[in-house]
Amino acid sequence: MRVKTGKVAQFSLEDQELARMAKTLAHPARIAILRTLAARKTCVCGELVNELPLAQSTVSQHLRELRENGLIQGETEGPNSCYCINRENLQNLFLKLGQLEREIAFFDETSRSCCSEDCLDELEECP
Repeated sequence: MRVKTGKVAQFSLEDQELARMAKTLAHPARIAILRTLAARKTCVCGELVNELPLAQSTVSQHLRELRENGLIQGETEGPNSCYCINRENLQNLFLKLGQLEREIAFFDETSRSCCSEDCLDELEECP
């Protein structure tokens, strides 16, 4: 894990890690790569470029990002690369996202949204 300096360093290491992992997922090509690897249930060697509407170099960049951030693991031997999901790290990410959801999931049928029409019309704080 990279230690940040500046304003980001003012946040907990856990929040920095979660934000970094969320950023890693923040591209549809990376989601597609993870889905493809998960569907295969085995390591994929070199065929990913055939599964995606992207150039080889673009797929390689996304694979590198996923690997550097621990969501996939892989080995490269010469021109061949094999990748698979890093299940432990991905499961850890899902646990952290679930914890975040529980911490902020305060909206239910009995709760008022802070952006409800009543509050916006009155331009005052909601109770």
